[in-house]
Amino acid sequence: MLDPVLLRKNLDEVVARLATRGVSFDVAAFAALESERKALQTETETLQSERNKLAKQIGALKAKGADASEVMAQSQAIPAQLKRLEEQLLKVQADLNDLLLSTPNLPHSSVPVGPDSDSNVEVLRWVPNPGPDGNPAPLAFEAKDHVLIGEPLGLDFEVGAKLSGARFSFMRGPMARLHRALAQFMLDLQTTKHGYLECYTPYIVNASTLVGTGQLPKFRDEMFWVTRGGDSQASAEEQFLISTSEITLTGMVRDTIVEQSQLPIRLTAHTPCFRSEAGSGGRDVRGLIRQHQFDKVEMVQLVQPEDSYEALEQMCAHAQAVLQALELPYRVMQLCTGDMGFGASKTYDLEVWIPAQNTWREISSVSNCEDFQARRMQARYRAPGGKPQYLHTLNGSGLAVGRALVAVLENYQQADGSVTVPTVLQPYMGGLTSLARPQQ
Repeated sequence: MLDPVLLRKNLDEVVARLATRGVSFDVAAFAALESERKALQTETETLQSERNKLAKQIGALKAKGADASEVMAQSQAIPAQLKRLEEQLLKVQADLNDLLLSTPNLPHSSVPVGPDSDSNVEVLRWVPNPGPDGNPAPLAFEAKDHVLIGEPLGLDFEVGAKLSGARFSFMRGPMARLHRALAQFMLDLQTTKHGYLECYTPYIVNASTLVGTGQLPKFRDEMFWVTRGGDSQASAEEQFLISTSEITLTGMVRDTIVEQSQLPIRLTAHTPCFRSEAGSGGRDVRGLIRQHQFDKVEMVQLVQPEDSYEALEQMCAHAQAVLQALELPYRVMQLCTGDMGFGASKTYDLEVWIPAQNTWREISSVSNCEDFQARRMQARYRAPGGKPQYLHTLNGSGLAVGRALVAVLENYQQADGSVTVPTVLQPYMGGLTSLARPQQ
């Protein structure tokens, strides 16, 4: 959530910065609500002052033994008026809050301005075996996509569809083991090398948690909602399946004041993620690229404001370390204003090379949200002897497990249909060095 004080003092600047994201802020609505808020507060303060003045008059009259009934009658009418004003003020503040909850974060000054992904800027490319065009050299044989490679090894979309519907998958044998190996390797790397604390989090959260991290109200249609049978078990608040463990890891500090000595807080978790992605049908519906259920190892950092952009670069490096260890070609893109997520001030996307598509595909997104989420969550920290201040929150994939599986299958495929197991994963696979197709 944007700082209301910033809007009141620098409205033109805020409107201009939001415009670089393609967002038209409703200035008229904000001005009308602000005007009403000020008028109600002024009227409230005037009545409170009048109540105090009348209380003194009543005391003075009673001290002299004079009749105070007329003044008391005036005073007794004020509480009802104040209650009416309080209700009106709460309604106006709720309307202001709704406006701000639907307004995205402001882009950092270093973010390139542009309307869409065509304006993103490549900042780094890591290709161990580049071809003439700077992309990875093509395979010595015609590349198959991960569906054709994976199906004989236990990747089953038919069973997934039978059990749950389109865009679900089922894995067995070598595929299930390789998928698990990737997740375990990522967790081990982030916890033992990069100092993240491993967490196990709920997969179902309440609406308040999602409002805090920015998924609600804007992305309600992209969530899976949870219902429970039996009136006696009915929840007073809606519940949802998580779309990322950023929600639970960041939401952990909602309505909390942490001590400065506890910072930075680095958290990681491996969870399934659930996204309905309403309206995205037709895009990447083949295979594992865009599933309703997928696994991800998430990284979250909670830091002091002055440390957040150093933490962003650090987290981007932590995500890259996974791809380098797997020896997968990738590039780092800085997203432009029009392509960033709702809560981000600055974002780097990591894109891995997918040979069958002859292109780069996103496998991680690392963002600094500054105090945007913390303000919604009331997540603060306190320096010794100081007042509580809002934390800065950062999140990033370290990495998306399913997309990493796609990249391994396609980049490590062999002409005979087998798949070489990346060296770093072999200990997680019981020393297995290759996944071979079964004999026909």
